[in-house]
Formats: sequence, C-alpha cells, structure tokens
Amino acid sequence: MSAATPPPTSRTDLRGLLQALQSASGASDDGLDNVLNAEQWDALAPYLLPLSLPAGQVLFRQGEPDRTLYLVESGTLSVHYEDEKARLRLAIVGPGSIVGEGGFFSHRPRSATVQAGAACVLWTLTAMRFAELSNRQPAAALQLAMVAGAVLARRMGNRRRRIAVT
Repeated sequence: MSAATPPPTSRTDLRGLLQALQSASGASDDGLDNVLNAEQWDALAPYLLPLSLPAGQVLFRQGEPDRTLYLVESGTLSVHYEDEKARLRLAIVGPGSIVGEGGFFSHRPRSATVQAGAACVLWTLTAMRFAELSNRQPAAALQLAMVAGAVLARRMGNRRRRIAVT
C-alpha cells in the first residue's frame, strides 16, 4: 500500500485479541502488556490483518527476510532454531503474545522458524502498514513499538529463550 493510499476503513474486531492480552497479562513474562488505551486500539485496528493458521503450518522460516509482526489471539506457535545438526525447539508462544519482533525491529532475516502447534488466529502488521500507522497515528504506533520492544527485552534477558527472538 502506498503512502498516498488512505488507511483501510473497515471496522476490525479485535475483541478476541484484547481478551487474550488481558488473560496473558501477568501470567507469563512473554505476554504483550496491554498498555494501549481504547482510542489507540481503535487507531491500530485498521492496520492489522487477520490470519488463520492451521496446526502444523509454518508461519515463517529461519533466514526469511520478512519484517511482519504477529500478535497472537489464539492457538500456540512453536519456535525452532535449525542448525547443521538438528532442529531445536526453543519456545512455545501462546495467546496474548507476539512473534516476529526480532525481524520487525532489526531489519534482519528471521532467526528461527515458527510453526503452528495448534490452530491459531493471528493479527499481522507489516512493516509498510506500521510505517503508515506511524505517519497517521504516531501515539498508537509508538505505544505498540514500546510494548513489542518490552517483550523483546524480556526474551533477550531470559538466557534460555534469548535465541527465541524471531
């Protein structure tokens, strides 16, 4: 979508995602703290696209250059690192969290493969849509970047899960 294109106008229903965020709050160090207010969620909603992922399907592979950020509404995702010897499961990510934060912030290829362990409902935010959001709704974009950055920092601080940054 080009910068001249108006933002989407359809009403996006994020109730399931907001419920997942509320349920995950404080339950794990991997949850996305919901510090966006209702107005910021309303501003963010048109930039998010829903994605249903069946169990077993790969969301993205290690080494891919994609920068999309994924917010997890339901289901579970398995994060795997693949080296020359084997595939190592690093983490399970559930509702109320995110994946893709490493590539989103670093502009580097994906550091791990993410696959649905159970059917998932995700909300996607591409780098291009985030740039549009930043131009049109800077407060909402900044707040989302801060909460995603907080998850990234917690994952990096957890020695076991450090490599699980995707």
